[in-house]
Formats: sequence, C-alpha cells, structure tokens
Amino acid sequence: MPVSLRVGFAGTPDFAAAILEALLDSRHQVVCVYTQPDRPAGRGRKPQPSPVKLLAERHGLPVHQPERLKSEESRAALVEARLDVLVVAAYGLILPREVLEIARLGALNVHASLLPRWRGAAPIQRAIEAGDTESGVTIMAMDEGLDTGDMLLERRVAIDAQTTGGALHDALAVLGAEAIVSALDTLADDPARLPPRPQPAQGVTYAAKLSKAQARLDFDQPAERLAAKVRAFNPWPVAWAELDGEPLRIWAAEAEPQDASQAAPGTLLESDGESLRIACASGQLRVLRAQLPGGKPLALRELLNSRAGRFLPGKRFAPLEPSA
Repeated sequence: MPVSLRVGFAGTPDFAAAILEALLDSRHQVVCVYTQPDRPAGRGRKPQPSPVKLLAERHGLPVHQPERLKSEESRAALVEARLDVLVVAAYGLILPREVLEIARLGALNVHASLLPRWRGAAPIQRAIEAGDTESGVTIMAMDEGLDTGDMLLERRVAIDAQTTGGALHDALAVLGAEAIVSALDTLADDPARLPPRPQPAQGVTYAAKLSKAQARLDFDQPAERLAAKVRAFNPWPVAWAELDGEPLRIWAAEAEPQDASQAAPGTLLESDGESLRIACASGQLRVLRAQLPGGKPLALRELLNSRAGRFLPGKRFAPLEPSA
C-alpha cells in the first residue's frame, strides 16, 4: 500500500495555491497551512485573504498567519502537526533554522527557476527580461540561505518570443505542482531514488524584487531588450513610458532590429493604424497594445481611432533621469 506523508504547507499567492491544490489531490495528507496575514488590496484597501488561505479554508484546513516565525508560539502548530515534510512555495517569509528542522524529512521548496539561476524574489519575470530561452521549476531541500539548498528534482519549459510573465507563471505553476507531488511520492516510496544534489557554483544569478519604477522603459536600450521587458512585466507591474507628462502603460510590443531613421531614442516614428514605432538605441519598438491613464488596455488600432492626436510622429517619450 502506498505510504502517505503528513505535509505542512506554507505559501501565499496564486502560484502557491496551485501547488497546494495538487497536494490536496495527491495521496498525501495536508494537515496545516501557513500563509501571509491578510493584506490591504483593491480600491477600498480592505484586508484581503491570500489565495492559499481561501483554498485552505474551502477544504477545512487549519490556517495560521503569523507576521514572523521567530517565536515558539508562531511555530507551535507546525510542531504539534508531527509533520513528515514541510512544503514551501512563494511563502514570503524567511524560515529560521528551527522551522526548517521541524519536519522529519525537512522542508522542500518549489522554486520557479532552474537553480542556481534566478535565486530570489522574482525569478519568472527576470528570466524573460534577461532573454532566457528556457525556464523551469526546481524542488529544493531548503537550508538557511537564499535559495541555496540542494536540488532534488527539476522540470523545464521553453521561453519563446511570445511568452509573458503571466503565461510563464501559469506554466510553472502546473510544472511545480506535478514536480512536488512526484518528489513526495518518491520520498515516501524510496528516498534513495531522489538523492540531493548541491547547486553548481557557476551560473548563480539573483532575481531582484519587482517595482513599478523598474518597469519604466529606457529607450536608450536596444529594442529587443525593451520588448523582453514588456513581456516579462505583463501582467505586473506593466512596462510604461512617459509621454506629454503622462504614463503610457505598454502591454504588448515587438522588437524590429532595423532603424534607418537616425531619430533620437524615444522618438515616435510613425503610426500605421495598427501599431506605434518608437526609436530605440538600436532598432525600433513596435507597440501593439497600450493603456492611457484612466483607460483600459487597448489594441493600438482602437487607441489610435480615438486618440490619434496623442501619438503624432516626431513626439518624444521623456528620457530617464541619470539616477532613475
């Protein structure tokens, strides 16, 4: 008869909820859930439960939301649960050694990159932004470092010229869910089939947290780099540029390597009824979908039909200040 593990789970956003859902559908038993405290969100700024909390409550699971895990009281539920393993996915808190050692088989992390590339907070978006052609998930035995633990399992997926941050997020959530269940099955049946492997010393990169300020486009960069940034930051924080003193959020764009205009970077070159072309340090950025303040994201065809005067050739997007 297959062995079932007692699992504790710690996670917060949609990515983590997909992992939890797979665990709930597996042969293993989720006995307690940790997630971030309810945070203000939306126009009313009312406290909102995390996707993991909502899912856990629908399944009648006990939910714990400590601000930190430094006190014995905050860790009590994990101790009392007599865990075989703790599964962590995008939890948002650093786990102290006392937590990592609670479960009999330790703590496993579902990390959304092929480690050691893109350790840290935003591996999905940083991979696209950097022009990577491949991403994946790594099941990692957690230690006290920032995503430095030994690797147990990985799954890979291609990144192409249409892959957005949202699309890669969804693909990795599916892969991560499959991978963690596979890892737990193997640990329960025959741990020797899943030997931990230290991460390579070469190829380490860090995925810094995203911010709206970082989403501003710098047209003194090549068009290909800007197009990658537009895709990476869709659906959040969404790439933008300043025109006539207002932000224009850019949801979809392509890079065209040729630019014979010799116009200054950031100059609007032309609108063909379907797109805008903007001069870059090299090449042109062809904007296909954008959003004006107070409006909805629109295909450029629709935006130009109503606001063509805002996008006359020769206008120039504001350059970034040197300190930006």
